Amino acid sequence: MIELKNVCKSFRVSKRGAGFGNAVKALFRREYETVEALRDVSFTIGDGEIVGYIGPNGAGKSSTIKIMSGILTPDGGECVINGRVPWRDRVAHVREIGVVFGQRSQLWWDVPVIDSFELIRDIYKVGASEYGKTLDELTERLSLSEILKTPTRQLSLGQRMRCEIAASLIHGPKILFLDEPTIGLDAVSKLAVRDFIRDIHREHGTTVILTTHDMRDIEALTERVILIGKGRILMDGPLDTFFENISVRVDGGDGGLDEMVAALYEELEI
Repeated sequence: MIELKNVCKSFRVSKRGAGFGNAVKALFRREYETVEALRDVSFTIGDGEIVGYIGPNGAGKSSTIKIMSGILTPDGGECVINGRVPWRDRVAHVREIGVVFGQRSQLWWDVPVIDSFELIRDIYKVGASEYGKTLDELTERLSLSEILKTPTRQLSLGQRMRCEIAASLIHGPKILFLDEPTIGLDAVSKLAVRDFIRDIHREHGTTVILTTHDMRDIEALTERVILIGKGRILMDGPLDTFFENISVRVDGGDGGLDEMVAALYEELEI
């Protein structure tokens, strides 16, 4: 069970004008601006749910994921996941979660992928028999057999993302946080990743929280969608219900899902 109540998070960001003169001034006196990333964010996600967490760039999606994974500590509010506060009991918490950030890697760049998997196995203290069984399953389902001995730096983006997802599942987490896992992937790789996520959710009852700008991922995978904008939760429910009361319409009355979401963002001014 994931429970967030009135979670707030702000960041202090330095600002300066362009040019050498402003750069010199900033060495002695910096100007700062406080950015509110999250404002009273509240929602509950039950065990075994698969939920899409959507919103425009800068809406607060990644900040929420980082708080739920224990990377960030909020300024206020409560976050309890499976009875634990992520940033206070992080060692026990991370044993039950897997995290994939589409623009960051958890694999060691210069060593073969299988060595990264072995290191992750040691970190989580996964038993040899359990690790072997999990590795065989992940290798078969994500078609990794031909790239396990290849250094991460030599992989294509699609290959690396398949390995990133496998790495996040080596220790058998109950919850999987996916932050833009299909970013930059070709159509074939996207379909493979979607099929795999669907399979592990169905077979293992894994709770999945998916953030993405690709609405086809949301349509294909999620049963429920949470919309965040300007740090606040704006809507929460089945995807179809999001568009029932939009006054802004796409050209021709019926557009694709991306156009409908863009119209929704325009309607909500986010």
